[in-house]
Amino acid sequence: MDQQKVVISQHLEQSLSQVLAECSYDRLFVLVDETTEKCCLPVLSSHLSSLTSGFSIIRIGATDQHKTLDSLSHVWSELQRMGATRHSLMINLGGGMVTDLGGFAASTFKRGIHYINIPTTLLSMVDASVGGKTGINFGGLKNEIGVFNNADCVILDTTFLKTLDQENILSGYAEMLKHALISDEKMWTEHILYSPLTSHLSPLTSMIAQSVAVKQRIVTEDPTEQGLRKALNLGHTAGHAFESLALERTPILHGYAVAYGLVVELYLSCVKTGFPTDKMRQTVQFIKEHYGKMTVTCDDYPHLLELMHHDKKNVGTTINFTLLADVGNLCINQTATEEEIREALDFYREN
Repeated sequence: MDQQKVVISQHLEQSLSQVLAECSYDRLFVLVDETTEKCCLPVLSSHLSSLTSGFSIIRIGATDQHKTLDSLSHVWSELQRMGATRHSLMINLGGGMVTDLGGFAASTFKRGIHYINIPTTLLSMVDASVGGKTGINFGGLKNEIGVFNNADCVILDTTFLKTLDQENILSGYAEMLKHALISDEKMWTEHILYSPLTSHLSPLTSMIAQSVAVKQRIVTEDPTEQGLRKALNLGHTAGHAFESLALERTPILHGYAVAYGLVVELYLSCVKTGFPTDKMRQTVQFIKEHYGKMTVTCDDYPHLLELMHHDKKNVGTTINFTLLADVGNLCINQTATEEEIREALDFYREN
């Protein structure tokens, strides 16, 4: 699979001009949610107005609770109503929910139209918008329905980070920390020592580029998650269970769920694959200081285990994890018993 085109933009209008010039399309559509319509669309619109003869806006609700079949159907209906053809182009302007859902809508409308992702959150810049995973939540489970299909291009412009609150910066940073853990010691150390809340955001541009490069290298080699790409699942088996549980109560940001999942899965890595305890403790301390903790009790364990059993990475009835023997030393296709997982959840609650 060819490496996905990613543009690290220093000037959005110039980047858009170059990308659109390479695309042949008859109609242009821009997908936004209620938040990005207010905070980000004015910036994009001012540039598009000088670059194109016209474009149409499609709006969906904000937050992950709208990453649904109803929202997807609305996007399809709007594309149909406004005359989209197989030669049309859609720009997904938003966070991971918008790029996931928009990518899926584009990939399936008339068997597929071209699309571009312009991520507006740190999380979507380093994770959701890159790698070709698209989809929606279904039946109470995260990303249950979707396809692999790369955007024609991803434009990363850190200007949009100025619209984010601290929680959304932290949410994206959790995925960057995961990329550091699966990469190398130098990158992990840099991320552990950097504080996304108190440090100046300017170093993030180079760190984002570094993080995206890690993901690109992996997904180019393994686009449909047959082997190496499973490295990107570190923290996600437990993390998606936390996130799905939270959806039933008070929703949490995806990156927070991943951070909590990293605590569980680094503990399992220590127990099962020999991950160094000191590095686990350092990482857990960083997560505790920046992300706090989701309230979980022993009574929640059966439901969390049930949610983990539904994870797409599983084979048969076993629960599958990506673990580490050390920073950058991957152990994919690892399993754990329910007793071991309960022990890891105990560790999460007590630390």
